[in-house]
Amino acid sequence: MKKQISIGVDVGGSHISCAAYDLTNKKLITESISHTTLNNQGSKEEIVTAFGRLLRLCIAKIEAENLVGIGIAMPGPFDYVNGIGLFTGSNAKFQSINEVNLRSEIQENLGLKNIPIRFINDATAFAIGEYFLGKLQGGKQTLAITLGTGLGSAFLSGGIPVIMGDTVPENGCIWHLPFENGIADDYFSTRGLINRFFERSGKRVNGVKEIADLAKENIDAEELFYDFGEKMAHFLSSWIKKFKVETIVFGGNISKASYLFDNAMNEQFKEAGLRVRIEYSDLQESAAFIGGAQLLSEEFWESVKEQLKYM
Repeated sequence: MKKQISIGVDVGGSHISCAAYDLTNKKLITESISHTTLNNQGSKEEIVTAFGRLLRLCIAKIEAENLVGIGIAMPGPFDYVNGIGLFTGSNAKFQSINEVNLRSEIQENLGLKNIPIRFINDATAFAIGEYFLGKLQGGKQTLAITLGTGLGSAFLSGGIPVIMGDTVPENGCIWHLPFENGIADDYFSTRGLINRFFERSGKRVNGVKEIADLAKENIDAEELFYDFGEKMAHFLSSWIKKFKVETIVFGGNISKASYLFDNAMNEQFKEAGLRVRIEYSDLQESAAFIGGAQLLSEEFWESVKEQLKYM
């Protein structure tokens, strides 16, 4: 039987990556993983060319005649139904593809106008990948959270994103919710940790790894991560109750420092009387490849496509 192969793409701030996925055998083709740099402040032509370059690298590593389509995990704001950027400039990225039909631009660049290209929110793609091949497999009510430049999230019920209703926040995500003196994205993100470490210690660092490396000998760094875990549990508790979350998986760069905040978070959950399983992603960005590629499974696509207009 002819294999069905799709390609999942993960779009970051400074690079894009992709991998082919065997839809027939439900397996990531690891030897196809490809990366290229991306200037999110570049021109439309630069950005589209980067996508084309990346996808050609990946297609060259597979049996191209088996390619059934491409699924792209894209940060918002984005029209995921029509493949059009909605980057007005307020988030200082990808302004040159605002109101640009990225789907048709990539198809034209590749010379593959008949190959479907589908889009989904990047945090949702991560969640879907974790459900199919990661730590959320078999879960009924689950939550995936990415901790990095921003705070990404997706609620899944039986592997399907839940975006509407009383059991989830508006748009099915948590980044915009009020927290302390701002919103959650300001607090539970790389910039939030860097800024609070500076406030505590007077030291300016470039990334979370630097703070984590200091934690063994620096009380400010140690307390900062304890606070992060405690506050994360406090912030999530009401939504865990509403959605009846059984398992949470964390991904993203900050999750790699989980040994510094996991105990505090679990202690807080216990105090709140919540029994929730906490996991940390082994797949990391590969989860987004899988989630994007899964959009080309027609059965899954039918169950998820109506959700895209609400993302």
